[in-house]
Amino acid sequence: MQAKICLIRFHICVVLLLGAHLVFAVQAGAIPLPETLLVIEPSEEFPRHSEGDVIELKDGSLCLVYTRFSGGSHDDSAAKIVAKVSADGGGSWGEDRVLVEREGEKNVMSVSLHRLDSGEILLFYLVKNSWCDLNMFVRRSEDDLQSVGEKTEVTVADGYHVINNDRVVELSTGRLVAPAALHHCTGDKREGWANSAIMRVFYSDDQGKTWKADQSDPTATPDKEVVLQEPGIVELKDGRLMMYIRTNAGTQYFRYSSDQGETWTDYGPGTLASPLSPAVIERNPWTGDLLAVWNDHSGWHHFPAGKRTPQCIAVSKDEGKTWSKSRVLEGDPEGWYCYTSMTFLEDQVILSYCAGDKDVGGLNRLKVLAIPREWLEME
Repeated sequence: MQAKICLIRFHICVVLLLGAHLVFAVQAGAIPLPETLLVIEPSEEFPRHSEGDVIELKDGSLCLVYTRFSGGSHDDSAAKIVAKVSADGGGSWGEDRVLVEREGEKNVMSVSLHRLDSGEILLFYLVKNSWCDLNMFVRRSEDDLQSVGEKTEVTVADGYHVINNDRVVELSTGRLVAPAALHHCTGDKREGWANSAIMRVFYSDDQGKTWKADQSDPTATPDKEVVLQEPGIVELKDGRLMMYIRTNAGTQYFRYSSDQGETWTDYGPGTLASPLSPAVIERNPWTGDLLAVWNDHSGWHHFPAGKRTPQCIAVSKDEGKTWSKSRVLEGDPEGWYCYTSMTFLEDQVILSYCAGDKDVGGLNRLKVLAIPREWLEME
């Protein structure tokens, strides 16, 4: 018994010493901290910058592609899709370059980027015409976004399909999946737009050239008790897909597919407590764990009810069943952090997200943050 007690005490001392060593290493600068690479402030000419994605170009440059609004800061204000490039790892950035003009009657917005094994980059975005007409399209680029080809429709069905930025996922089989929230509408006015949506998935088995819809019923009645919005998808190690859904029920909801997204289980409360705000979950290629960024309202950190703050990050080692204690990336109680993209590089993960507040507006300021691998893997 005495030997067992001594062993336990020894283990406790080792843990304390390791913890103290990590704290000292951070304080001493041995472990780099997350670094802000870019902040794009709203202006009179461009009152909102939001919903983008980041990709590494073949020459090692970082390319941020996002929605730049010019006709106001509302979701249906005039906007274009623009690119901004950094050739020095985010230290400096070039001027905006327009990739997609305003195509819809309202705007274009919500970018997802994906590089195929062929080297092509797929540029996904939404075209908004009215409260009853919102669809995703994709353009292909063979020259690292110097130019883009003709557009192809992804959401091959009529309706108002919300697909967030950085939502298109390539599965281990090569299938591309795009999770959408289908909002019913009547009369083409905001008053006739259904707040709760039907979850749908569109998929492609030929690298984005043609698309099909899953077997969900687009005429189904939306849930009247829980508001369902803005789904995302991550592939689990057993081959199933996990869909996570923004809700007003105090947590992200989860559902699953065993056939690459064609059919789905019923949805129910998941393990990420949050306000009515989207999360992003991706597979960490360095460790194989799941990595989530969201507004953690579990109680680990102080949070003002209903606000999209703090912005936190956590790891799941058991495929989303449980999560590590989250770490705060942005903690301003007056802040508004959401619509995050996640891009893994060799030794860091790049996030882009809305980082507004009550002064500039919640969705109007865009930020790019680099998180070093060493910091992320600290226990």
